[in-house]
Amino acid sequence: MNAVESKKIWLSSPHMGGMEQSYVKQAFDTNWVAPLGPNVDGFEKDIENYLGDNNFVAALSSGTAALHLGLKLLGVSRGDEVLCQSMTFAASANPIVYLGAKPIFIDSEAQTWNICPEQLELAIKDRIAKGKKPKAIIAVHLYGMPYNVEAVHKIASEYKIPVLEDSAESLGSSYHGMKCGTFGDIAILSFNGNKIITTSGGGALIAKKPEQREKAIFLATQARDNAPHYEHTEIGHNYRMSNIIAGIGRGQMEVLEKHVNNRRNNFNFYKNNLSDSAEIKFLEEPTGFHSNRWLTCIETTSYELREGLRLALAEENIESRPLWKPMHRQPVFADCDAYLNGISDDLFDRGLCLPSGSNLEKEDLFRIVSVIKNILR
Repeated sequence: MNAVESKKIWLSSPHMGGMEQSYVKQAFDTNWVAPLGPNVDGFEKDIENYLGDNNFVAALSSGTAALHLGLKLLGVSRGDEVLCQSMTFAASANPIVYLGAKPIFIDSEAQTWNICPEQLELAIKDRIAKGKKPKAIIAVHLYGMPYNVEAVHKIASEYKIPVLEDSAESLGSSYHGMKCGTFGDIAILSFNGNKIITTSGGGALIAKKPEQREKAIFLATQARDNAPHYEHTEIGHNYRMSNIIAGIGRGQMEVLEKHVNNRRNNFNFYKNNLSDSAEIKFLEEPTGFHSNRWLTCIETTSYELREGLRLALAEENIESRPLWKPMHRQPVFADCDAYLNGISDDLFDRGLCLPSGSNLEKEDLFRIVSVIKNILR
């Protein structure tokens, strides 16, 4: 079957649960179409209830906006240095630059593909020796796999550096029974169209203190002071989520666990059907780690095989994608320092993300595996 005849299989497409339209209709029926309203309040409460006690949520326009405000809440400003996981999407690092600060990139560990504790501590010691103690650490749960929470936070605590937990890809994941999004001094979520649940576009900031949440909302609504006229003593942003898309989020929260189960089933299907090949390796969960398997990713034995698989899938109208290109290899960050061990470079060269949507049909999965097996043969 050629690409003209075959159905498109997307890497990770939106998947509605059925109740989203009722919440959106309610917003229209009551004329709550502004960046506030019952759906915003309800969506925030839904997330707080899911994450557990002592988490205070502000619904925002994107995960990037949440990262930007999170860095602000942690006191990052012009001239500061922020340690950031290198293997991640650019949105993890860009807000550092928005604030006039400088990203310092940290390589991955092989076990989780996330920020390497050894390289992290090496970087902290080196920056302090150079007279510049880092202001914050951005650690990412990549592809839904939790980072090494205990090791990373032990180091952060020892050197008294706050952690901004980037949980954009990990809603529904957990570490030793505790949900991702609850570990950082500040954490963020993303509800972009390709995430495990979506509001079409949107994000959230998760704070440990209610006053941090209120400050985030203040900054997200143009930092308008309490006055009868428009008074501003700080620079603010237009980052608040609208009541309409929050309605989509409310419906999506009702099917979050189903989406997690579907994506984990996708991973198991791929592993059961492809792990007999010595040319493919899967990222396993360490003891106590529970991944939402937002994307199923494989390591191949070479760049050539990775590209052969990607191109063969594309020929059959199946979207796949190389792993994130590390930030230290991005032209825009060419002048930034990095503490490297070679792991993220190697993963980028050999790694591939397979279609992982929670709405994939069994016939889609068989079709994907068939293409891969034909190349491996």
